[in-house]
Amino acid sequence: MTDSQNAAFAGVVPPLAQALAARGYATLTPVQLAVLGPNLTEADLLVSAQTGSGKTVAFGMAIAPTLLQGSDGFEPFRPGGWAPPLALIIAPTRELALQVCRELEWLYAPTNARVVSCVGGMDMRTERQALNAGAHIVVGTPGRLRDHIERGALDIGALRAVVLDEADEMLDLGFREDLEFILDAAPPERRTLLFSATVPKPIAMLAKRFQRDAVRISTAQEKTQHVDIEYRVLAVAPNERENAIINVLRFFDAKSTMVFCGTRMAVTHLAARLGNRGFAVVALSGELSQTERTHALQAMRDGRARVCVATDVAARGIDLPGLDLVVHADPPVNADTLLHRSGRTGRAGNKGICVVLAPHNRKRGVQRLLQEAKIVAQWGTPPRAADILAADRTRILNDASLLADVTDDERAFATELLALHGAEKVAAAYLRLQQANRPAPEELLDIAPEPEFLPRPRREYGSGESRGGVWFSISAGHKQNAEPRWLLPLICRVGHITRRDVGAIKIFHTESQFEISAEAAERFAAQIEREGTGEKQITITRLPNGPTEQAAEARPREDAKPYKKTPYKPGQYKGGQDKFAGGKFAGGKPRGDKEGGAGKPFKPSFAGKAGGPKFKKRDHKA
Repeated sequence: MTDSQNAAFAGVVPPLAQALAARGYATLTPVQLAVLGPNLTEADLLVSAQTGSGKTVAFGMAIAPTLLQGSDGFEPFRPGGWAPPLALIIAPTRELALQVCRELEWLYAPTNARVVSCVGGMDMRTERQALNAGAHIVVGTPGRLRDHIERGALDIGALRAVVLDEADEMLDLGFREDLEFILDAAPPERRTLLFSATVPKPIAMLAKRFQRDAVRISTAQEKTQHVDIEYRVLAVAPNERENAIINVLRFFDAKSTMVFCGTRMAVTHLAARLGNRGFAVVALSGELSQTERTHALQAMRDGRARVCVATDVAARGIDLPGLDLVVHADPPVNADTLLHRSGRTGRAGNKGICVVLAPHNRKRGVQRLLQEAKIVAQWGTPPRAADILAADRTRILNDASLLADVTDDERAFATELLALHGAEKVAAAYLRLQQANRPAPEELLDIAPEPEFLPRPRREYGSGESRGGVWFSISAGHKQNAEPRWLLPLICRVGHITRRDVGAIKIFHTESQFEISAEAAERFAAQIEREGTGEKQITITRLPNGPTEQAAEARPREDAKPYKKTPYKPGQYKGGQDKFAGGKFAGGKPRGDKEGGAGKPFKPSFAGKAGGPKFKKRDHKA
């Protein structure tokens, strides 16, 4: 290693420093430097760091002195010379465990360490054979590790270090019982390193129970926005989400992209749609087998696939080298999920772009998520077809194949092509080949980006105040039980507008009239003309002259009879003298202090004999 590398890897055991230099590492990340402190060699650690900050290499370097104990490597296993493992790494998902296993294999390669994985979905017999052959480091998921321990295939009695990676996610997935079982079975004198993106109260309680005077390490980046990620929020119409995703993929043209959906069904549907449009896409969800998930990730790493559509759980902790773009097809449910999703890009000093699609009815929710995550994002709209074609033109003109020098063999053939077809035809053929590999962009509606959400009075949202806009009529009124609370959402949904675009709403007998702001009126009318309302019995028409005179007055019900008021006559309802004489009210006695005599005072119908409620007494046994 060079002198600069020796200085950069100060504190790293020599074999691992050689592996880092061979891997191309020039410097260490903040979390990797933090775990190499001089007083942390044998200490328990509670580390919180931003996702994508190199935590796997960090805990690999942190436990190396404990495992090697001054040696430069491990003794190779002789036939029949089995020994129990020295380190146990626990990860929440299969993909993350396999990823950690690959990272530790190259990091510990100069030490002759054997790293074995034990994850759900794989053949237990194969894993048992690997454990029986001997392993220095075992990486696995909580459930599978517990199975091997209970079956006697995994002996953890000689462990020197235990690492919990993504501990907060393991608790969220319900692995607390398995973790407690494993940690209780491990030797009490072991080192316990707990790595987590955040340290909520459950993680702190777990650390207090299973760690000994743990040193808390928190990098500065944990408290700030990930500076290597550029965040963009794009406002879209709800029914144009997939078209917007297609345009985003086409505009950025990233070599590797991950698209996050909220459900498995959404993943399957979107992956099929993108595949039909010509994108090289793979799906990653919990319903796939382990083999299918492994092949999908390998296709992304090999470059055979450029887009991976995944759910949150399946993609937890996944590291795809060169991932340039993350798209949130469905807005995340909380700030932690937003950070974990976005952290798939912008890793290890690389730059990345994160795009959040915000339907107009969820813009405020997305704004709150960004505020909770302390993220500053640029608001806008999805790329238009013209923007995409302009970007394609720039990419084609600056393609690397055109900038490379022409070799002697290529020059001879190029001369022959030009002589046979001419420069214009050759250039046109090259252009057609470039365009054939790029799906056509989609046409999208114009949606206001609305980057700022200022508090607005409730009266602006269809409260009855005129705003000088354009009036429309909808075929629903009092006869159809029309109310503003369901008319307003219907108008916003079918017209792809927001609440603030709706002014006054007037409800009449068989129709209602509402006002749309001048800025959104043309867009609203075009959307209604193109797709209608989606309801068979409800239509919306434009009123070119504003609210009509006829509709301005309440219309009488067609089936209502004229109301005839009967004047009140004194003594009309007194007992024996009213119009009910001879009926069941005849001879009735007046009550209380009513006119006509002093009757008995009125008592509630629930009053009992003693004036109390007429409730049945029940025996209640203690």
